[in-house]
Amino acid sequence: MTNQSEIKTKRILILGMGNILLGDEGVGVRAVEYLEKQKLPDYVDLLDGGTGGFTLLPELLKYEEVILIDATLDDNPPGSIRVIKPKFASDFPKAMSTHDIGLKDLIESASILEKLPELHLIVVTIKDIQPMDLHLSTEIEKKLPGVYQTVLKILNEI
Repeated sequence: MTNQSEIKTKRILILGMGNILLGDEGVGVRAVEYLEKQKLPDYVDLLDGGTGGFTLLPELLKYEEVILIDATLDDNPPGSIRVIKPKFASDFPKAMSTHDIGLKDLIESASILEKLPELHLIVVTIKDIQPMDLHLSTEIEKKLPGVYQTVLKILNEI
């Protein structure tokens, strides 16, 4: 029989990806900044992954569960929020954003090492890659509370 004091809650990483210099393409990073101001369980760690690719591998491998937040270019209306459970790089949406190669390579590397954590990918559809703009469009910024609610739903399911 397990004693309550022996039960340990696993740590969960929320990793925001994106290039904040390209407006809405930085929605993952901006979502992490938004989440830093919200109420989250103590077992959650937040990380601005930027366009980090392979450099994030050591961080990714520290966790059993990771929630990734990223922009995507797809056929959904801008601001659409979806959750994908990728196991391989091929499971990611076909039209990812500018750091597509680095993120897919990161996932493939963790998979090859047989240390891929359980992934929950929250994608926010953006209209296009904007030229040099440090701010989210109003349309996408209004979706940050929805990303937060999606994170809470995933945490509740985990």
